[in-house]
Amino acid sequence: MNVIKKVFYFYVDGFRNMTVGKTLWTVIIIKLVIIFLVLKVFFFPNYIKENAQKGKEADFVNQQIINSLNK
Repeated sequence: MNVIKKVFYFYVDGFRNMTVGKTLWTVIIIKLVIIFLVLKVFFFPNYIKENAQKGKEADFVNQQIINSLNK
């Protein structure tokens, strides 16, 4: 447990002493939020929910896999 604390505090102290790094991490986090929240909503619709009957989602996925293998 002592090693885990040392590693944790190593990164905390390193992050605390950053100047430009904090700005870069902020940009990275904003980009990740845009990618995973905004783009998912607009470009990745829930195909299974739209095309499968409620309660039969597993059967729908199974049929889609089998159909793609038979082509």
